Amino acid sequence: MMGIDDSLTFHPLRIAVLTVSDTRDGTTDKSGALLAERLVAAGHELAGRQIVKDDVAAIRAAVGKWVADEAIDVVLATGGTGFAPRDVTPEAVRPLFRREMDGFPVLFHHASFGTVGFSTLQSRACAGQIEDTFVFCLPGSTGACRDAWDLVLAFELDSRHRPCSLAGQIPRLRHLCA
Repeated sequence: MMGIDDSLTFHPLRIAVLTVSDTRDGTTDKSGALLAERLVAAGHELAGRQIVKDDVAAIRAAVGKWVADEAIDVVLATGGTGFAPRDVTPEAVRPLFRREMDGFPVLFHHASFGTVGFSTLQSRACAGQIEDTFVFCLPGSTGACRDAWDLVLAFELDSRHRPCSLAGQIPRLRHLCA
């Protein structure tokens, strides 16, 4: 069976949200707010939220701090994945990946194509694993974050998803996919 198995126990993940932007602040960060609201509504824990400038060192510092924190399972970064000169999130994060999740951009673009058509090509969304922490780099638009959460991440981060989910690859939950 593929999908959410409601007979199984839900195991909340501890997820941090990083917004990468030169122009947003706590009151104008709609994409970070959307991700935070969605993950909490799904039953996960918002383990941190931060805004950093489009700067490789700042992005790496924020991601590195959360990766080193055993209380954080997943990092969702929003912003800086396009082709504007200041968009450097993939350049900041990809070199840190121990393993890149090649399928995530494929599924994200497939889902996004249904809502924005060929404009999905303007995103360099990526994902991977840094140490044991999963990191997803999403576009900065609320629509793209909605697509990423509602059509991909909500399922893949739900421990009840079968045949298995990424939740089962987090060290404290590895027994779920045994």
